[in-house]
Amino acid sequence: QVQLVESGGGSVQSGGSLRLSCKASGDTDSNVYMAWSRQAPGKEREGVSSIDRYGRTTYADSVKGRFTISQDKAENTLYLQMNSLKPEDTAIYYCAADRVNWLLRLVYKYWGQGTQVTVSS
Repeated sequence: QVQLVESGGGSVQSGGSLRLSCKASGDTDSNVYMAWSRQAPGKEREGVSSIDRYGRTTYADSVKGRFTISQDKAENTLYLQMNSLKPEDTAIYYCAADRVNWLLRLVYKYWGQGTQVTVSS
């Protein structure tokens, strides 16, 4: 079992920045792949970014060049640095983990409870 707890969400104006964190605990090891997804009001959840155990990253086209995923393996923490935020980035952001590299697919085994990000124009 892997437990995930997100933090760092909040309200920001368009063009601003936020950094989300996801603290993993439980049965964590180097074979865990992690990702961020989001769900905007009235929309389906979508994959945002993923990182594999070698540090290779994947991004949705909508966030490329603005968001950066990273991880601190020593602290079992995943990050999402979000810059140049837009109102359309408003969503609940979820952290996910699994021992399979699902990239941006929404079939990870473990999920956090989510953290709200609101971007105003």
